[in-house]
Amino acid sequence: MKLKITCLQMDISFGDPLKNYQSAERLIEKAMNEHPDIIVLPELWTTGYDLTRLDEIADKDAKQTIEFLQNAAKKFHVHFVGGSVANREENGVMNTLLIVTKDGQLVHRYSKLHLFKLMDEHLYLQAGAEKGLFQIEDQSFAGVICYDIRFPEWIRAHTSEGAEALFVVAEWPLLRLEHWRALLIARAIENQCYVIACNRSGSDPNNQFAGHSMVIDPWGEVIAEAGEKEEILSFVIDVALVKEIRKKIPVFEDRKPRFYK
Repeated sequence: MKLKITCLQMDISFGDPLKNYQSAERLIEKAMNEHPDIIVLPELWTTGYDLTRLDEIADKDAKQTIEFLQNAAKKFHVHFVGGSVANREENGVMNTLLIVTKDGQLVHRYSKLHLFKLMDEHLYLQAGAEKGLFQIEDQSFAGVICYDIRFPEWIRAHTSEGAEALFVVAEWPLLRLEHWRALLIARAIENQCYVIACNRSGSDPNNQFAGHSMVIDPWGEVIAEAGEKEEILSFVIDVALVKEIRKKIPVFEDRKPRFYK
């Protein structure tokens, strides 16, 4: 199956959800000129890393963002890997990725497992405890968030259960751009899957972000890559290629998990 995917590499207004919803709405409307099957947004796109104000600006149970994505999905008849949002639940705020299908159904939510201490996430966020596996158009995919890509065993936990494309939403700093590219390419090669990574552009009071949203095929070839500025990046993936490559080099058949503990 071939799917057209569009990443919204948006600049995020620090701590201003209303302005960010407006920006996302503008970019979604513009992206529909490409007729995508799936639209992808970046990490924490409603608030940015305004962590100290999350009690005030986080989205309670992600309700407002879910409704925003559901309305857009039904209006434009497009699936959303809806980036992640600061999601205020009873036990605290979580960094939650939302998957909404083109008929407006919320089919999965994944909260970031690995919190990034270098940016103080552990002081303001609670870690998730479930996998990011989901299905769109009867295809098995997985979604993870930013720092998660530094944990290959976490990615393999998804691809070993059938995920054929990995969606990564991020606010990755420009300072570590080469890590971003190398890690994403490695995750594609070792898991023989597509990696679709949507990063933010722009800056906040503490960071300059890398942009460079990209898609890597199951051979590890970069087939599309954005620059540093706000950009709409569109491309087509052919999920059948994953099965072809996994058959040609049978990594998953040749694994010996009992020796890995």
